[in-house]
Amino acid sequence: MGRGVKERPRFTPPQKSPPPKPASIWVKGEDRHRNPRPALPQLDEIVAEIAQEMASYSDRGEVATYIPELARVDPAHFGIAVIDAEGNAHVGGDSDVAFSIQSISKVFTLTLALGKAGDRLWRRVGREPSGSAFNSIVQLENEKGIPRNPFINAGAIAVTDLILSGHQPREALGEILHFMRFLADDPSIAIDEAVAASEQRTGFRNAALANYMKSFGVLDNPVDYTLGVYFHHCAIAMSCRQLAMAGRFLALHGLNPSTGYRVVQPERARRINAIMLTCGHYDGSGEFAYRVGLPGKSGVGGGILAVAPGKASIAVWAPGLDANGNSHLGRIALETLTRRTGWSIFGA
Repeated sequence: MGRGVKERPRFTPPQKSPPPKPASIWVKGEDRHRNPRPALPQLDEIVAEIAQEMASYSDRGEVATYIPELARVDPAHFGIAVIDAEGNAHVGGDSDVAFSIQSISKVFTLTLALGKAGDRLWRRVGREPSGSAFNSIVQLENEKGIPRNPFINAGAIAVTDLILSGHQPREALGEILHFMRFLADDPSIAIDEAVAASEQRTGFRNAALANYMKSFGVLDNPVDYTLGVYFHHCAIAMSCRQLAMAGRFLALHGLNPSTGYRVVQPERARRINAIMLTCGHYDGSGEFAYRVGLPGKSGVGGGILAVAPGKASIAVWAPGLDANGNSHLGRIALETLTRRTGWSIFGA
């Protein structure tokens, strides 16, 4: 599968063709610069201060150890990138160092799956917070194989299975990777094959989740195929700058301003943001909403993608994790950012 990633993906976004139907992924944007908002004049200063402050923290959390490749990452790293509504980049620290985005990829696979299946997706995965660890099997047993939401591991595996249906694994993976490159406007984004292989060697809990869902008919494809695609899209490596660029459509009503095409309709962007707010940090989602006040999605690689609707897309990276598997300094940095900018969706 790893070799297949290098082949040219078959999926390409529309260029000058007529706009597709609203149910499809790509919808021509008639409002390419919809409601642009001027950047905060002091935003560069705020971001630089946050990067400097995070460098002084001694308690940086613990890097993930259950994926051997991630255990080797230096916890001293910290990066932040804020891409505002007009496309200006405000960066600090290790903002251009690539890291494993891990579960942040689930935001983008959810977007693709909704474009493919629409509301049929919700027949195989829920939209409620789990209140459990991201790789818990207990809830799955109690709820007849239907995962609580698309951001816990079981839910993301079910979403990946839907994307895979009708394709070979390398084609499905190529579609996901091309989608990420398109959103970030950067063809250099790639999969870290060492991380993917590390996950495949040690992903026994995910294999248990997938086989359990398969026994209930939630998965349509061979478990090994679905898991292979899942492990590889979690191993995509991106920098904070690239990740913030890729997330801009969620801050701008579903529009990708780099191309003038909508990735999703405004209603769907709003609903993805809602799931990020309620489920994006596993059993730490309530704490994140309380302290940061933005939709966000974390990954055990130490990254967080956050969305300030109408204002900015934000990515932070600090490899050390808290007890819930979320970036410790990443959350503190975002809390500091929303406090100084007044960007919390609940008010300044």
